[in-house]
Amino acid sequence: MAETISSILNSKGRRIWSIDPEATIFDAIAMMAEKSVGALLVCSGHKLVGIISERDYARKVILQGKSSKDTRVEEIMTHPVITVSPAHTIDDCMRIITDHRVRHLPVIDGDELIGVISIGDLVRAIIAHQAETIDHLHAYISGRY
Repeated sequence: MAETISSILNSKGRRIWSIDPEATIFDAIAMMAEKSVGALLVCSGHKLVGIISERDYARKVILQGKSSKDTRVEEIMTHPVITVSPAHTIDDCMRIITDHRVRHLPVIDGDELIGVISIGDLVRAIIAHQAETIDHLHAYISGRY
């Protein structure tokens, strides 16, 4: 698909939920629950330094017997972060997510963090595109084109 990430951000919005690397894992998990998200970007000032997900929590805190109130985000965050630009296509991003086995991609424009997309955002865009294609084909077959 040639649709770009910019169009997804334009429709879904550019809201970014982030946390400081010095925060506790407990604070990160509480924020994820409050915002109904599966990951937070980790930012030091305005600089993206990592990403923390529910997967990181399960694998690096719970399974290792660490305390979420005593462990800092920077100790378990994933870094460096795989990012994309607004010009990347949906196909590009699906390939990146599949190859790197990640679920979230921060979107960077130049040096500025402008949003984040999830695998769910990409799947929704693909389904919408396929539905539109099916509608066009039905119209063509039935002579309404």
